[in-house]
Amino acid sequence: MPSSTPQMSPEEAVRRVGQARELLVREVHKVIIGQDEMIEQMLICMFARGNCLTIGVPGLAKTLTISTIARALAMHFSRIQFTPDLMPSDITGTEIIDQDAATGQRTFRFVRGPVFSNIVLADEINRTPPKTQAALLQAMQEHEVTAAGKTHKLEEPFFVMATQNPIEQEGTYPLPEAQLDRFMLSINIGYPTRSEERDIVLATTQTSQPDIKAVLQGKDILWIQQLVRQVPTSQHMVDYAVDLVRATRPKEPSSPDFVKNWLAWGAGPRAAQNIILTSKARAILHGKFAVSAEDIRTMAFPVLRHRLFTNFNADAEGIDVEQIIEKLLDTVPEPSYGEPAAGRVHKKAKATATQDAPPRSAPPPPPSPTPPPVT
Repeated sequence: MPSSTPQMSPEEAVRRVGQARELLVREVHKVIIGQDEMIEQMLICMFARGNCLTIGVPGLAKTLTISTIARALAMHFSRIQFTPDLMPSDITGTEIIDQDAATGQRTFRFVRGPVFSNIVLADEINRTPPKTQAALLQAMQEHEVTAAGKTHKLEEPFFVMATQNPIEQEGTYPLPEAQLDRFMLSINIGYPTRSEERDIVLATTQTSQPDIKAVLQGKDILWIQQLVRQVPTSQHMVDYAVDLVRATRPKEPSSPDFVKNWLAWGAGPRAAQNIILTSKARAILHGKFAVSAEDIRTMAFPVLRHRLFTNFNADAEGIDVEQIIEKLLDTVPEPSYGEPAAGRVHKKAKATATQDAPPRSAPPPPPSPTPPPVT
């Protein structure tokens, strides 16, 4: 793939991104059976230049999927198994004393840690204390590491893909809100279907091992990331993302009543940024040339689910974040051209108002457009 697109048409660029997606998905499916939504969201996060947090019960191939994607990319991969005794220097690196054999002079030398990779798998990230979890903050946001007063740039592209087990609570440390917000997407994984589980059992109880080939390189990922940011987004699509995020804040006067009743804290501006970025990546992966409302609604779930915090009322009523996001999508009106956000009426509310309103005479038909002059 080219590193830039000065002479490439939009159709050709979208076709090449689709080709890259097919190559990656084909290699991943040599090992992973099913989990299409998880794989797509991981690719969206990668192409949007973000980090993802994958949450699921044990045995759902979270770690295997990430390592398989890394094998399909000709990039440096490292895995960090988070444990309670892991130290920040075990991630970022540390300085050691080197002695010159000829002169006997001693100098400090920085030994890079596993974070100096293109793809970092932070396995079971909630099993280490917050002090060690915070060692990833600078790397995830600024793509650099500061150690011993010196700042070291990380090689691009750089991603952190973390996994978390939602079942066990003993011996775990919930991620701080500041670090949760650094993850672009929170990907929830469910159980496979019966046919998929049957295929998994058959494929993993045989002697044959699939051969994963590296189909993309780092420069290809950088080219796709640059292309994603060039995908056009209309103003009313940006307004739709902003309206969704602002509606999650219980202290906003315009927020829905259920938000004020069920949420203790809403999403910040980074959520709207990530909705737009991931919607751009999803649009181009699906062969589209601009962001649509469908892209925004689809990406609202993985972008918002780890940024909304329920209160006691929601917990007492058995309301989870997924239900709140779904209700938000039903409440916040979809965008329309030429109509300000304050004047929008949701389709359901508009239908109800139409039914309750008294009948009135039909408006006069609009004037027919003037045909163009004959030349």
